[in-house]
Amino acid sequence: MKKVFILTGEASGDKLASKVIIDLKKINPKVDYLSVGGENLKSLGIKSIYDLKEITYLGFTNVFLNLFKINKKINQTVESVLKYKPDILFTVDSPDFTLRVAEKVKKMNPKIKTIHYVAPQVWIWRKNRVKKIKKFIDHILLLFSFEKKYFEKENVSCEFVGHPLLQNKERSKIDINQIIGKNKALISIFAGSRKSEIITLMPILLNFIKLMNEKYTDMTYVFHSTKEYSNLMQAFVNDSDITNCEVVSDNEIKSHILQKSVFAVAKSGTVSLEICNARIPSIIIYKMGLINFLIVKSLVKTKYANIINFAANKEVIPELLQSDCNSKNIFKYVSNFLEDTDKIKSQIENVQIILDKLKINGTSSELASLSLNKFLQ
Repeated sequence: MKKVFILTGEASGDKLASKVIIDLKKINPKVDYLSVGGENLKSLGIKSIYDLKEITYLGFTNVFLNLFKINKKINQTVESVLKYKPDILFTVDSPDFTLRVAEKVKKMNPKIKTIHYVAPQVWIWRKNRVKKIKKFIDHILLLFSFEKKYFEKENVSCEFVGHPLLQNKERSKIDINQIIGKNKALISIFAGSRKSEIITLMPILLNFIKLMNEKYTDMTYVFHSTKEYSNLMQAFVNDSDITNCEVVSDNEIKSHILQKSVFAVAKSGTVSLEICNARIPSIIIYKMGLINFLIVKSLVKTKYANIINFAANKEVIPELLQSDCNSKNIFKYVSNFLEDTDKIKSQIENVQIILDKLKINGTSSELASLSLNKFLQ
């Protein structure tokens, strides 16, 4: 039986990997799996060799502080992969962790095919990584078409498969009125999937809601959470004494709530694509420690944090980063949008123009699974 080791580094990678494996199981059911994964891969019956949160670190300073632990986890993972002897090591996102594992595995067992999903953002920083990557990655699956030129230039085997968050999917009917009050306008809030992001952003977002409640009486705010951190988010909400807030972690329910939302406030990341694909107006927020910010600022070569803005080469979706990421600014931007339908219409129309360039025919998870299956033959 063929074997695939799936290596993810955080919740978003676990979610992306699971979509591909669902499709791979359809076309090739005779494959055995082992992983470093989270709840999504676990739901497919795929064992993880340890808890995903053990390697979910945020920011350069945290990496430095935990360098010994991270190196220990890298070596532990490499040992597990080599012992498992998979036909494919399927690494997904989190390049500072997954690619370091792949490099060591390839060096110690060149027969294991290494396929990476979600290219490191060489178009933002560290373009020279491509030269290093081609030494130990056999094939790379790209989410965006504009990435191809960076890898083809160095003769890296690559394939544009599109982004899973941009594929339209059928949804079962769910009565969300059982979760939130009737006749209330919904605002979806995404505070991140990492503990440190949640701890940093939740107080800011709850203060934003308090400001909104002073002006609007017909709003319900829904925090979209992973199951792992739903209790943490709920604790923040409980301590705030805000009554028109909910925390939801079920993926199907979150999808329905997003579709019914009038606006979204989202931490910078891939979730922005899901929001845009749902045609929901939004703003992007992000805040990190000063040292982390100064390091990132010195390395990043693009003006924008959001992929839509990068692709458009202009700020289509407002970005409130660092000192601009505060409750008063978020309130100002959201209320301005809610009171200006032309502004909302303009953002949605401009976003759709960009999305049309990023989409593919079919689904990205199917294309990625077909590519994996070729390497299993």
